[in-house]
Amino acid sequence: MSAIVFTGRVCDAEAQAWIAALSAALPDMPVVPLSAADPQAVEVAVVANPDPALLQALPRLKWVHSVWAGVERLVAELPVDLPIVRLVDPELSRVMGEAVLAWTLYLQRGMPAYARQQAARQWHQRPYRAPSAVTVGVLGLGYMGLTAVARLRAAGFRVLGWSRTSKPADFEVFTGMDGLQSLMSQSDIVVNLLPSTPDTRRILNAETLGWLPPGAGLINFGRGAALDITALLQALDHTLSHAVLDVFESEPLEAASPLWCHPQVTVLPHISAPTNVHTAAQVVADNLRRWRMTGELPLTVNRTRGY
Repeated sequence: MSAIVFTGRVCDAEAQAWIAALSAALPDMPVVPLSAADPQAVEVAVVANPDPALLQALPRLKWVHSVWAGVERLVAELPVDLPIVRLVDPELSRVMGEAVLAWTLYLQRGMPAYARQQAARQWHQRPYRAPSAVTVGVLGLGYMGLTAVARLRAAGFRVLGWSRTSKPADFEVFTGMDGLQSLMSQSDIVVNLLPSTPDTRRILNAETLGWLPPGAGLINFGRGAALDITALLQALDHTLSHAVLDVFESEPLEAASPLWCHPQVTVLPHISAPTNVHTAAQVVADNLRRWRMTGELPLTVNRTRGY
């Protein structure tokens, strides 16, 4: 009998939570830890940052379903002919949209400046900027990006978008490097939600950050590899007012990083959009059930694009 397994480089408690949630959502398709399965019987692996060697030892493995939205490590480490499905969960997009709105409001209302004033015991009321007077540029218009755009626009912000390819939208969308320059030069706050691909690596660098107007803010909730930290620190010394960073190339962020104590940087421990185990398990279960019934895979990762 074919098997569905869960495996990942996560703690035992987290692995058990995933298996319990998946089993509850799939009562007719048992999900077991990889260590308890016959390797010859495994057809599908549900994974959270798995050890690629373990997956490569499964001779009948047909496809892999990630419980995370980010799949760059899977794309880099798994065989090119092994289909990968990433998590597309409306709840994950909702939570990301909530985080983008919250931290955009944090910058729009001048909260970093008020925090510095408090530390200095200064009582000073700063001028108020209405959302309608603030332009937010959103990089990446996938499921999460479009949800974030909707939340920002509902709050009254003017929103611009940038995407790898042009897409129909009722707001202004840019593509290409010329388009990126146009967006950056108009944005009071830039929110990066781009996936990690060869094309997006260090896309926020000295040149592109230099396109921002004086006093602009940056929110990086996409991937750490998109941001050149050296260029960021230089920009903070000149035109950039504040950066909210939730993702880093190396996590946890090393203790020696200058970002921890920089007065114009907010460091978050990768919490902008935590996966909801129960809603994610239901998404995975629906995909698995549909595959069992029809033989059709869910939308798989395009290995050329990297997502």
